[in-house]
Amino acid sequence: MQSKNIKKSILWVGFLLSCIITYTACHTVAVSGRKQLLVFPASKMNAMSFEQYDQFLEQNNLSRNAAQTKIVKDCGHRIKDAVEKYMNEKGKASQIADFQWEFNLVDDPTVNAWCMPGGKVVFYTGIMPICQDETGVAVVMGHEVAHAIANHGGERMSHQAILNGVLTVMQSGENPSLTKSLLMQATGASSQLGMLAFSRKHESEADYLGIIFMAMAGYDPTAAPDFWKRMSANSGGKTPPEFMSTHPSHDRRIQDLTGWIPEASGYYLKSQR
Repeated sequence: MQSKNIKKSILWVGFLLSCIITYTACHTVAVSGRKQLLVFPASKMNAMSFEQYDQFLEQNNLSRNAAQTKIVKDCGHRIKDAVEKYMNEKGKASQIADFQWEFNLVDDPTVNAWCMPGGKVVFYTGIMPICQDETGVAVVMGHEVAHAIANHGGERMSHQAILNGVLTVMQSGENPSLTKSLLMQATGASSQLGMLAFSRKHESEADYLGIIFMAMAGYDPTAAPDFWKRMSANSGGKTPPEFMSTHPSHDRRIQDLTGWIPEASGYYLKSQR
């Protein structure tokens, strides 16, 4: 019996290694160039995302604040257009060909926002006072869209599925409730702890891509550190130490974003021509 278990363990480890070798060699994140593990095809991720997004909207109330709703939608479309232009210029348009972009503001006091695979974005009204204006919204929008462009949800689900040993079940569709749970967790839609509960690596990458995307869309990237200063003030110093958090500390984010401003400014100046 022990010999059989050891054999199974060896086969499982071999499967994991083959997945990592195969998929990290095939998938590269736009802009950052990082290679990543992606097990699920974009078509499957998007189909699940669209279904869960519709269900979320059915269960939550859209904001009746017309001005704020317009800001979210206008900003979303500006960043969408900039991202699509960039992906087309880099020969990566096929990576977002199946996106069905949508931008909504939900009436909820939680300081949160998220973007599901396929370009399905939700802002909560609780984050709007911290954004202050459309440029502030662009900081958040760029960050959230970056998660989708970088396939962070799919990457996180891939790791979860492999580590939990549920890959076969999920691919066959035999456990849709488990699939839903992992999707909502992987994209942050079920999180009540602020923004998306991605790893610090994903969060930092989304910060980097996000400031580039907002600059491409014609928003001043120098606003990004200021937004996170307001987020820090809003938290009242109650955030956990960085080593205990899935997010970088506010101070680390501010420092990183400030360092990326010169690069982002090049895209911003180009957008103004």
